[in-house]
Amino acid sequence: MHDRTATPKPSAAALPELKANGRDLRIDACRGIALWCIFLDHVPHNIGSWLTLRNYGFSDAAEVFMFVSGVTCALAYGKVWSCEGWTSVIRRTLRRSWDIYIAFLLLTLACAILVHIAGVERLADESNTRILLDQPGATLAHAAILQYRPVNTDVLPIFVLLHLLFAPLLWLLLRLPNVTLGASLALYALVHMFGWSLPAWPNGHWAFNPLAWQLLVVLGAWVIIEGERVRPWLTSRMALAPAILYLVFSLVIALSWRIKPLEALIPQGLTKLAYPVDKSNLDPLRLLHFLALAVVAVWLVPPNRQALRTAVMRGAILCGKNSLPIFCLGVLLTLVSLLALLDISEGLAMQITLSVGGVLTMIVAATLLNLIKIKPRSLPIIALPMSVRAPQDAWGTVGWRTLEAFRRGLRGFGWAGGRNRLSDCQVAKRQSDHGPRLAGELVRLNADAIAAVARPAAMAAKNATATIPV
Repeated sequence: MHDRTATPKPSAAALPELKANGRDLRIDACRGIALWCIFLDHVPHNIGSWLTLRNYGFSDAAEVFMFVSGVTCALAYGKVWSCEGWTSVIRRTLRRSWDIYIAFLLLTLACAILVHIAGVERLADESNTRILLDQPGATLAHAAILQYRPVNTDVLPIFVLLHLLFAPLLWLLLRLPNVTLGASLALYALVHMFGWSLPAWPNGHWAFNPLAWQLLVVLGAWVIIEGERVRPWLTSRMALAPAILYLVFSLVIALSWRIKPLEALIPQGLTKLAYPVDKSNLDPLRLLHFLALAVVAVWLVPPNRQALRTAVMRGAILCGKNSLPIFCLGVLLTLVSLLALLDISEGLAMQITLSVGGVLTMIVAATLLNLIKIKPRSLPIIALPMSVRAPQDAWGTVGWRTLEAFRRGLRGFGWAGGRNRLSDCQVAKRQSDHGPRLAGELVRLNADAIAAVARPAAMAAKNATATIPV
């Protein structure tokens, strides 16, 4: 495959009808629904899990969550790079990694405290906190180096590592996207060939082996960077037909594991071939199932703005925007739900109550988090570069040099990356009407300055305002 120097396709140029304050709401909605499904799946013997992917194929919401995280990181840090440079990317990835690390440690302590207060022996075993309660010093030391994890918290250490490494990963993806994806695939293959993993304590087992699950994050980021080239393959009928066949196959096999009459109809050799599906190392059957779901989703789920306005989707969007605290809350809600099932009742009514109550609690918490967020101080809004060239041309080598020249000019007026920041960075599409429309949007945002690297874009900006420097 031919590789090239690339830069991220700026999120402002794609799917603008679904943006809210620079975010693609579909990404937040998808991540929020994944968080709900993860909670429902983690409550043992819960009828609510029949609403999730887990019982209808080889993969589940974990794959969706990891892939969407790669998409989000590429969009967010790609925009930071284009507007503020690599120093800001490195600073922000390290800060996010630190935030996730602290959240993991606090969640570990919270799980131990909850289990200790509950005083239920089985809960300590189910949550993998017995060793923390019996040997707190040694266990916390291993937790501090990400080797010990209570049940259901394994995703957080992975994200600590991935954010630590995302700046160099993004650098590679921007320059050699296909080579980088190939290296990620090679690492994934080596994990399955030689059983590679990172050290873990006390049993050496990762519920999510970072060396395998990194592939989904890299794949999500790669899709964003190579989007224009990937989409024709995803939307082709040659991809759709095998994807549907594989989903039907995985549906029948997955249901046969839970429905005895159906199990009798499946050849034993086929059942042994597919079972057990290794989640820890992201079994190839799981990976293929997720890819098949992605292909079908591209075909069947249109960019429908109206669907995002329903109450359920608004709740999912709020949870997706606050994914870290909501994930931590979901882990604690899982423990509370397990305690209720053990102490009160394991009946159907209790399962439904816990499922609905847990999701509603997550929505309420996300709503409160949105309300109490400190409003950021006013920052300069400078758009660059506003070009009517095709996105793949506007963000090539010439675009990089233009951005550097622009930054040098800003530094002459006192702007410095890392102390000040550009809060908007947009690229116009090829359509002739998009330049004036984008210029009007920037004027409504009361931008402090607008930069344009092509005459049509400059004229569009000049016609849109007489007060903002162009």
